[in-house]
Amino acid sequence: MSEERKVAEVLARYVRATDDRNGPAQGALFTEDAVVEVMVRSGKGYEKVGEPLIGSAGVAWAVENLMAPHPPGGSSHHMTADHIIEVNGDIAHLSAQVIHFSVREEIRPVESAYYDTDLRKIDGEWKITHHCVLLDRPMVGPDA
Repeated sequence: MSEERKVAEVLARYVRATDDRNGPAQGALFTEDAVVEVMVRSGKGYEKVGEPLIGSAGVAWAVENLMAPHPPGGSSHHMTADHIIEVNGDIAHLSAQVIHFSVREEIRPVESAYYDTDLRKIDGEWKITHHCVLLDRPMVGPDA
């Protein structure tokens, strides 16, 4: 498997862990000192939303404590596309578009963004060192 494909697979595992609300699985994709930022588009570019999450433990905690659980019979799907991946030795950068779909009685898009992600290869495994979610609009409502 190419290094680019291995990097893309990290993102595939990330969105699946998000959809499953699986904090330990998502946290395992990050380094202990990783930084996760959420930003929202404004008239002047992007503005930070809240404080950054730090490390794999912070990511796992946030998934389990800040993300709303799915209602009975509901789920979500984060679909990524148009991956731009650059690998330079043990350092990689990934940029991807993402659409978040809410699955209830109907399936509908609720959020669009870009993921801007830096990774480092540690002991043969790609880990996220910096992850920025660039939202097109503020997250609002029960599906956020």
